[in-house]
This record gives sequence, C-alpha cells and structure tokens, in this order.
Amino acid sequence: MSREIRFVILLTFPLYFPRSVVYSLKISETEPGRGSAGIRSAGRGRCNQEDTMEKRNLTLLTDLYELTMMQGYFKEKDANETVIFDAFYRSNPNNNGYSICAGLEQAIDYIKNLHFDQEDIDYLRSTGLFGEDFLDYLRHFCFSGDIYAIPEGTVVFPREPLVKVIAPIMEAQLVETALLNIINHQSLIATKTARVIYAAQGDGVMEFGLRRAQGPDAGIYGARAAMIAGCIGTSNVLAGRMFDVPVKGTHAHSWIMSFPDELTAFRTYAKLYPTACILLVDTYDTLKSGVPHAIQVFKEMREAGIPLTFYGIRLDSGDLAYLSKKAKKMLDEAGFPDAVISASNDLDENLISSLKLQGAAINSWGVGTNLITSKDCPSFGGVYKLAAIMDKATGTFLPKIKVSENAEKITNPGNKTIRRIYNKETGKIIADLICLVEEEYDSKNSLLLFDPVETWKKTHLAPDSYTLRELMIPVFLKGRCVYESPKVMDIQKYCKQELATLWEESLRLEYPHRTHVDLSMPLWKLRNELLDQYHFNE
Repeated sequence: MSREIRFVILLTFPLYFPRSVVYSLKISETEPGRGSAGIRSAGRGRCNQEDTMEKRNLTLLTDLYELTMMQGYFKEKDANETVIFDAFYRSNPNNNGYSICAGLEQAIDYIKNLHFDQEDIDYLRSTGLFGEDFLDYLRHFCFSGDIYAIPEGTVVFPREPLVKVIAPIMEAQLVETALLNIINHQSLIATKTARVIYAAQGDGVMEFGLRRAQGPDAGIYGARAAMIAGCIGTSNVLAGRMFDVPVKGTHAHSWIMSFPDELTAFRTYAKLYPTACILLVDTYDTLKSGVPHAIQVFKEMREAGIPLTFYGIRLDSGDLAYLSKKAKKMLDEAGFPDAVISASNDLDENLISSLKLQGAAINSWGVGTNLITSKDCPSFGGVYKLAAIMDKATGTFLPKIKVSENAEKITNPGNKTIRRIYNKETGKIIADLICLVEEEYDSKNSLLLFDPVETWKKTHLAPDSYTLRELMIPVFLKGRCVYESPKVMDIQKYCKQELATLWEESLRLEYPHRTHVDLSMPLWKLRNELLDQYHFNE
C-alpha cells in the first residue's frame, strides 16, 4: 500500500521558472524506511524541464504610479487616446563618445507576454487602490500599439529615441518602467564592454563577472550585452546556453590546492583539457613555482606528441606588468613563444590601458566585476517622455514638450525619427539628424546641419557627398511583432561594423570627440514655438 503526498516547491530562481511547480511524493506504507520513496513530476514518471519552464510574467514589473495613472486615464480620460512616448538617454556613460544600444530582444519578449493573470488582479485588489471596473479592464489587457526601435548593437548618441511607442495612453504608460529597466541595463553593459575591448587593442576579452553581478538577471543579461559589444566568450554557462555564445574559463586556485602539489594539479588539468590548457600560476609563487611548473607540463605534452593548440598561463594577482614580462621571457626561452598569457584581477579599461603602456606581455583578458557592474558608472540614465497626442478629429499628432529650467531636460516634441548621415568617401558618421517622420531627404540634394543650441555652428554638405540611413525600424505594428531578433553573435558582427563607422577620435577613452546630434529645421522651429507658448508673461 502506498499513499501520495502533494507538495509545492517554490523556485526562487527568477529567470524563467514558473512561480511554483507541483510535485508528488509517493511513499510506500508497507515498507517504510526502505528507500522506496521517490520524487516524480505530478502526472508523469519524471520531471520534464521544458514542461515546467515558462516565460516570466513581468507585467507587474512596473512602478506603482504607472498603474495609478492608468486607472486615472481609464476613469477620467479617453483610455484609447493614442500617444507617442520616446525612450532616450541624455549623456553617454563614462563620458564616452558613444553608446551601444542593447536589450531589444528582451523588451520584445516582455511586450509579447504582457498580461494580468488572476494572481496579479488579486494582488492589485488587495492594495485597496483600484476599482473593480479597472481591474476587469486589466483582465483583458494586451498591447495593441506600434513600437519602433533602433536595432541592438547600433552605435547611438544622447537625446535620440532608442525606442518609440505609439499606443493607447494606458498601454504606453504601463510599459515605461520595464522598457527602461531592460534597455538601460544592457545598453550600459554593452557600452562599458566596448570601452574595455577598445583598451585591449585587439586582444581577446572574456566576460568573467557572474559571481559579482547584482543577481542572476544582471549576470545573464549583462553577459549577453558584453557578447554583443565584442567579448570572445563568457564564463556564464547559462548565458552560453540561452544565447548560443561561446563559454570560456580556466580553473580556480582551489583546483591546485586540492592536489598534493602544484605540478600534479597542472598535469592532471592538462590531461583532462589538452586543447584548452590555460594554467593558473599564482597560487603559491608565480615566477619560482607556477610558471616553471607550467613550462614543465607544456614540455611533457610536446614530448608526448600532444598538439599545443591552445595553451598558456593565467595571472590573477600581483604586478601584472612585471610578472607578465618575466613570464613571457621564461616561456620564450623554454620554446613556447606562442603561449597565451591571460590576466584577470579587477581589470577595467583604465587598468588595461595602463598595462599596455607599461609593455605588459598579456594577450588575453578576463574582465569581471568592473565590467558586469559598470562599476564606475552604474546607471545608463535612460528616460521615457510623452512626445505627442493624437487629435481624433484630424488623425494628426499634436506635439507635446516638457519644459525645464535645466536645458538638458527639455524634450523634443512630435512624431520623430532619426537619419544617420555618413561621409560617402570614408563611411564614417558625420552626424545624426532627429527629424519629423514626414520630412523627406535625398542625398542628391545639399544638406545644412546646425547645432540646435549654438545655432551659428553650421555644416554644409554638398550633393552626393554623403549618404543617409534611417535608424528606427518597426518592431510591433498594431500589437503584432513584425521583427525577428538576430542571434547574439550576429548582433556582435553588426556591432563591430557599427563601431567601424566611428572616427578614431570618437573612440578614445578620454575626452572623445562628440558626434553631433542635430535637429532638423522643422523640428527645431516646432520646439521653439512650443517653448514660446509656455513662456508665461506676468
């Protein structure tokens, strides 16, 4: 005789498990304590991972005021009033010359899965803030609007919309917080990574930050962003599986310490991984023990006829410039000039640049904490602002502007797009032009660009001296996704092409050249007309 007990295991890993999984435990009552108990998935012989996984419901990943404003629109305004919101940022992180936008795929997944389930409705009811008529509306909620965005991996600049939402005001309001959360984070890490890779001057950079990231999501999606920006691999195995990107790593000091001696640890590791034999040499004494023992193992591998396809050492402490140069000399003299010398230990773009200037013999970099957290600039600063409201009588958009005493916080009104202007001969970016969607441009005509603040600064482009590219693409139309996100490694290839369109002066880490982001004449005039309207005279 047996009986079945049902219980619930709460799975707290936040990425894509459902809130709970029900299992059943079958216990034999005829032979208690004989090991006959077993855990099985309810209704199945075993737990099927794919059956228990599901997309997260992130609908309540929002600030409370988004929902209270939604209820206000529902009760006091036309809930179907169509509006335009722009998501943009005001300044590049780290005083960089550019940023890299990332996170669009996850933003798409969020929009696709927007819904209020019964648990969400019950929770919102429990707050005492929401009426039953509004809660009933939420039961049937789905996104029905349009979204335009700049593709992931694109080089972008301050004040230009990365995402444009055209939707009923309640829908557009709800998605603000989550869109900013997703785009801000991945764009920040992608931009930081690009700086690190630039500092490495062509050496491979690996993302090693998972254990220091601010939780699983930051580690996983930070790794994704780092790969987009050009890392050759990540230590994050789950990220590797989820995004089909290379996973890389060596071993820890504990591996060596677990053996009777360092040499035995190295030999064992080389036996297990002969084609990826990077040995950590600083557990005891880098130059007197670690490097000599690594050289001995490499000699033994060569004598045994084992091809040295990818091998070398890793430095994780001490004076990396000094130790790498000494280690390089020892490896060269021993007949291993092609051995990889990898470094880790709280690296960032500034330290890597310094080590390069010191002549460090390092050609592979494992960058962790400072990359995955963007330690010196932990926020991207993206915002989400109302730009226009549709006039139902005419079907046209009425522009809206946010006025501020801080000039940087004054928004650009209207239904806008972005046209990137390239030098026809070099392929380099001349400027980005924010303009109204109805404007038409032709590179066969001359083009006048001017600074929207210091308007006397002008650039005249002669006909056929430049090319134009529309940056924003449709992602959702009438609630239906019309865009398929590329694979991460394909985005990485595209990102490398994008970075190649920047002038070298814009890439440098310190005091980079600022790429111009100009307003078209019609948009500039519209902006100033609205500002004049809001200039109240006593």
